[in-house]
Amino acid sequence: MNSTGYGDWIRDFETARRERAGQGDPDWRTGVPLHPAIRRSVQRFQVGEDGDGAELITKAEASGDAEYASAVRMFVAEERNHARLLALLLASGDAPTIASHWSDRIFVTLRRALGLRLELLVLMIAEMVALRYYRALRDGGEDALTREVAGRVLADEEWHVPFHCHRLRRALRPLPAPARVLVTSGWRAALAVACLVVAVDHGPALRRLGVGRGRFAVEVVRSSGPIAAAMR
Repeated sequence: MNSTGYGDWIRDFETARRERAGQGDPDWRTGVPLHPAIRRSVQRFQVGEDGDGAELITKAEASGDAEYASAVRMFVAEERNHARLLALLLASGDAPTIASHWSDRIFVTLRRALGLRLELLVLMIAEMVALRYYRALRDGGEDALTREVAGRVLADEEWHVPFHCHRLRRALRPLPAPARVLVTSGWRAALAVACLVVAVDHGPALRRLGVGRGRFAVEVVRSSGPIAAAMR
């Protein structure tokens, strides 16, 4: 990606949008009721994807970088589409969405209380957890529709992480090297705590998906090393 601007990211977001439009939605008629543990887990992740992103967009616009603000709006649109897909997956198996969940309320409160740089660090915690979760749902889902929806969401999340990492690398660059190490080490520690909470909260679903709490937590934390290095 261009190291000084966001034109390439904008083009990639636009390409992905056109591809989604051409592909169309999955065949929701093939949906089946999800196992109760997986249903509850998907409901909680759907709430997390369903924010309007207004605070992040406002902070991106306040940064004075019009290209970055445009790219952030496209990112938020993809997250809303994830919420839509997950809601329709639940509906296809006659399951409702839920209005809120305590874990999402905590993340939202933290993100809104912080500036852009710290909000992105919190957001990256959620994105790293989501990467491993949707991979587990894609690989261990018990029906074809669940696996397809999870695969579509995962494909987007796999490059949301480098998108945010690109911005954070630029945001942390003015700091002295020891400060950058301190920030990214703190981020990894916070990610480990969040991951353990998610592993416990979603444990029954993770077991059903063939991952298990311990493996899930270890793999998320391990995957954060290269990301932290890239931020620095």
